[in-house]
Amino acid sequence: MTYHKNLLICILLILITNKIHSQDSKEVLDSQDTQDSLNTANTQEKMTAWQAIKYDGLSIYGSVKNAYTQPFRWKGKDWLTFGGIMAGTTILLAADDPANEYFAEQAEDIPEFVREASFRFGKPLFNYGLTTSVYALGLITKNKKIRKTGVLLIASATAGGLLQTVSKTLVGRARPLTGKGNLHFKFYSGGDAGFHSFPSGHAILSITTAYAIGKQFKNPFIKGGIYALGMLSPISRLWEEAHWLTDVVLSTALSIVIVDGIERYLEKKERYVYGLKKNKINWNLSLGAGRIGVIGRF
Repeated sequence: MTYHKNLLICILLILITNKIHSQDSKEVLDSQDTQDSLNTANTQEKMTAWQAIKYDGLSIYGSVKNAYTQPFRWKGKDWLTFGGIMAGTTILLAADDPANEYFAEQAEDIPEFVREASFRFGKPLFNYGLTTSVYALGLITKNKKIRKTGVLLIASATAGGLLQTVSKTLVGRARPLTGKGNLHFKFYSGGDAGFHSFPSGHAILSITTAYAIGKQFKNPFIKGGIYALGMLSPISRLWEEAHWLTDVVLSTALSIVIVDGIERYLEKKERYVYGLKKNKINWNLSLGAGRIGVIGRF
């Protein structure tokens, strides 16, 4: 009787061990084949640099796609916000000419280095140099929060940059320096830079960058300083008579919507988890004198 009891226990152990081993092997294969399975803190910590780059690339792609498709998922509150922005911009059209005259008069009093720095900050070359540097820092230091910030920066700049490149050609709004007025349009303007006033590329790139970075800090003074720095480039476009006030205001609102939407997407998909453990149960086999059992640890 004792022999049969021991034999039964041995068979049971073999079956349980084989089952656990099969499940573990399947989990390893699934984690290698499915990128979305890497969104847990423990798994991300084990990723190589190349795996992290591929994973982040998918995050950027998904974020940009989400930015372009999110209007299809807007609800009542979202449409109300959109309507408020458009109504405010329409009312602000009356201030375009006075604002243009005011800022143009201030241009000579602005230090040259401020004007130059403000112009450069909104250029794609500088902007992507900054955003990729933030991402590279997070990748090298294996800091997921910095990595996520880099992904947010790159995705936001890409979504906003592509949108403004296409829109300014299609809309063809005349710049202030053309002297044609703020309601003159040359649709499908092609390479005519004088009709690329809306939206402002400098405003979109600098605001998305400053807003995305500023959101990572809780200190209101640090936030305010970063946001103020981000506003220099859009304001500089008013000094240079390259954009109307409504161009800058609407581009700023658009940038904020893009960054907030991408951040919500990354959080909803749980693409980046900072050391938080999921509510999982780890099952372990427990053996003892005259007993066999399974223990679950939370």
